[in-house]
Amino acid sequence: MFTGIVETVGKVEEISEEGTNVHFAISSSISDELKIDQSVSHNGVCLTVTKVEGGKHWVTAIDETMKKSNLGALKIDSRVNLERCMKADGRFDGHIVQGHVDTTAVVKKIKDEAGSWVFTFELEKEGLVVEKGSICINGTSLTCFNVEKKIFSVAIIPYTFEHTNFNQLAVGSTVNIEFDIIGKYIHLIINKN
Repeated sequence: MFTGIVETVGKVEEISEEGTNVHFAISSSISDELKIDQSVSHNGVCLTVTKVEGGKHWVTAIDETMKKSNLGALKIDSRVNLERCMKADGRFDGHIVQGHVDTTAVVKKIKDEAGSWVFTFELEKEGLVVEKGSICINGTSLTCFNVEKKIFSVAIIPYTFEHTNFNQLAVGSTVNIEFDIIGKYIHLIINKN
């Protein structure tokens, strides 16, 4: 389980394919601290560390993950938001994030607000987005506003802009979306009856 508070940004160093699996080697300030079998959020996707060596760690994404997330768009030197699982005695500074991407969205507009930025996104299809509710974008816990069917916005403060890969996004970029788990359960309960 994660909180959507990005620890650091890693850099893709290697990409290789093995059957339908894709292996990524990522360098980051936390890579040497990771352990094999540890779960780490990569742009909001929970992936298992398979190797750690020389300031890099390796993870593998299966075909389903590649199809449902933006990991297929990663290239050498791409920046990836990283977060280790929350410790049992840790704080919830963001919200409950599972690392299970629900869908992707596309950046429709980026507005400079003289000190912060407003990013507007369009979902593939209408989702569980609530005005002033939590959402996880590329592994970052954020609050939605201006919600209209498939469109919503989030505000990005300078710290978040500098310490995540939001500074790499442009209009047309695809991001990973995980809707709030509480909202997903409520939606399931309501639609079962």
